[in-house]
Amino acid sequence: MARHDFRYTLFNPQHTLTECRTLAPGRYQVTGNGGHIQPEDTLVVSLKGSRTLSMELQVTNVRHLINPPGQWTATASGPVFKELAIHTWSVQCDGCNSLLQLEFAVDASLGKAAEVPAAEARLHELGWINRDGRHLCRSCIQSEA
Repeated sequence: MARHDFRYTLFNPQHTLTECRTLAPGRYQVTGNGGHIQPEDTLVVSLKGSRTLSMELQVTNVRHLINPPGQWTATASGPVFKELAIHTWSVQCDGCNSLLQLEFAVDASLGKAAEVPAAEARLHELGWINRDGRHLCRSCIQSEA
């Protein structure tokens, strides 16, 4: 059960994804080069349309191709999105006024109401908190402690 990082990068072009497409919500087909992918491995892949976001997929089945050498096709399970949307919001720290360009993913089929909880969850992942309606960055959280 290895973890393979296939996020988009120019540093390792022989270890790349050719395609990642949705078969059904939560089920994906992934084609790539490099790595020795096995069932139950984890693939970390970039989200299309995002600069920084990625998702983790659990490989359920893999087929290694003879031609071209090193290429494989896998089916995997992962996050369930009916309609993936990437948003970028600006968030200002209420302590030191530092500005964060927050990028987050949300299931657009859930409507506008799902955007704020998705943004707050992403802020929490980045180490920011929302305390009584005030957003605080990591530095301000540490200085309050």
